[in-house]
Amino acid sequence: MDENRIWAPWRLGYIAGKEVDAESPPEPSRWLEGADRECFMCRAAAIYADTPASRRRNLVVDAGQHSLVLLNRYPYSNGHLLVAPQRHVGDLGDLTGDEHLEIMHSLATFTLALGKQLLAEGFNVGLNLGLAGGAGVPGHLHWHLVPRWRGDHNFMPTLAGTRVIPQSLESLWEALVDESA
Repeated sequence: MDENRIWAPWRLGYIAGKEVDAESPPEPSRWLEGADRECFMCRAAAIYADTPASRRRNLVVDAGQHSLVLLNRYPYSNGHLLVAPQRHVGDLGDLTGDEHLEIMHSLATFTLALGKQLLAEGFNVGLNLGLAGGAGVPGHLHWHLVPRWRGDHNFMPTLAGTRVIPQSLESLWEALVDESA
């Protein structure tokens, strides 16, 4: 049997539970009130002296007054985004009306942007609440916005536990930042 290999060295950090070959993130100039310093979304929402460069390092595509949009470092498919409140909050009932509204607006805006940039034909939008609900970061709410295409359910995830992502995070970040500007 012929074997085809997909080399994905970036996954080792995820599998091992630590980042491999990742530069250590810079310390923010100021953390937002109530931030969890171990939370990657709180780190992305923090204030930095070099805002454009730190947004790129933290994969922040867009930030509003109450929310932020990040590229998922370990995407299910090309264009997988996370939309979260800037504030470290883990319960839907604790979001303010302004946070709810801005998050929903970001989801709508980025379905259009991903549709245009990646020709996405549909989307999965999901929120996992609590550890039992599958939340990887149960203390910081975040919605997954996952672009989909007809026929994108190929054999790789089923047989090999592997997903094929055709675009680098850097290239996608540039396209979406340009689109949202």
